[in-house]
Amino acid sequence: MEDAPGLHITDLEAAINWWRHRSPSPDGISACPEVRALAEVYALMVYHHENEWDLRRLKPLAADAIHAWYATTPDSPCIAICSTAQGDALCKGCGRTFDEVRDWPQLSPMAKRAVWRRITLEATAWRFNRYAERAQAPEGQQLDLSQGAAP
Repeated sequence: MEDAPGLHITDLEAAINWWRHRSPSPDGISACPEVRALAEVYALMVYHHENEWDLRRLKPLAADAIHAWYATTPDSPCIAICSTAQGDALCKGCGRTFDEVRDWPQLSPMAKRAVWRRITLEATAWRFNRYAERAQAPEGQQLDLSQGAAP
């Protein structure tokens, strides 16, 4: 059985940036406790040349910080133009495979983030070009899906 995807370094970067924006430094030097907890994980990942971190290894404050950030991310990349319903193996609207669309409700949060990362890097789905306006996040949500940049 394949291991579940871990926390990818690009998602960790996005979470750190989200917390930095949410709780800015009062003096330009110090960081809030959540940023410090996540920065510790980030430093270890960089030091060990790791791209993913097992969520079970997170200390409680870092885990809580990741969960708070994750709750602000959009769940599904769907833009209501599903070509897998017409038999396409890869949806032209969102970029997910037929299996990913079908299994989406059962995927773990990190498995969903892995799909989001892939489709964001590929940027070929209509959600990134032809129908980008449909992919706009509702007020108060972020689309910071990889490397801190909105699609």
